[in-house]
Amino acid sequence: MLGNFLIGLREGLEAAVIVSILVAYLVKAGRRDVLPRVWAGVTAAVAVSLAFGALLTYGPRGLTWEAQEAIGGTLSIVAVAFVTWMIFWMAGASRTLSRQLRDRVDVALDAGKWSLAAVAALAVGREGLETALFLWAATNAATSDGAGATDPLVGAALGIAVAVGIGYLMYRGAVTINLGAFFRWTGAFLIVIAGGVLAYGVHDLQEAGIVGGLNDLLFDVSAQVPPGSWYGTLLKGIFNFSPQTTEREAAAWLGYVVIVGAAFWWKLSRAHRPARADRTVSHMEEPIS
Repeated sequence: MLGNFLIGLREGLEAAVIVSILVAYLVKAGRRDVLPRVWAGVTAAVAVSLAFGALLTYGPRGLTWEAQEAIGGTLSIVAVAFVTWMIFWMAGASRTLSRQLRDRVDVALDAGKWSLAAVAALAVGREGLETALFLWAATNAATSDGAGATDPLVGAALGIAVAVGIGYLMYRGAVTINLGAFFRWTGAFLIVIAGGVLAYGVHDLQEAGIVGGLNDLLFDVSAQVPPGSWYGTLLKGIFNFSPQTTEREAAAWLGYVVIVGAAFWWKLSRAHRPARADRTVSHMEEPIS
């Protein structure tokens, strides 16, 4: 549940910060008349994200077992690709997010009032679709091992609720967060989580017969880490750890974590060099409200 809580918190905070900046900028500019359209865009984005999650959950039912495994494995890999892109994007964009959004708001206001609704819908919708896809992959992995299907959803819902609360407090000026540090450390943790989802996606493709090596176990620690134990459940829920791991699952996990982790820290080291000369921008200390 902790891993999904972090996903909900991170993705939810991205969306909450975006909405807070949009609303605060419009209030400052004296354009409260446009706010209902912003909320309409946000509502539409949430509705589309929920519909996408429902489609992922109920769409594959009725297919053969092999087809379901193939779809599950493919979508897990797609989810990892989206989350990886999001991690790298936030690593470089957190310092200039406020300025970028305000520039887009000015363009949207010039184009028409409903254009701003589209800006809000696209900004929030992207986070919502990424969250729905990644949570579906996590839920699919949890239920396959007999865990509760609601556990990942509850964890994510709690994370999103906390993110909304933080976003509101940031808008009111009651709290400030070093967004650069937040996205840096959560990004590092999500790389490990995404590695587990990728490994599980490979396992699904092995079950479907698309990828071989299903019986080539690298290790089997089921006796030491029973799937039904509290620590087995904890490792599965956070890191997607499987006591029975094939060679190709392990290779996928290790390759992803090492390569993406190294690239992530390299990008951070380059992106934050100018930040030392401008601490205000780097730490997002500019007040939202």
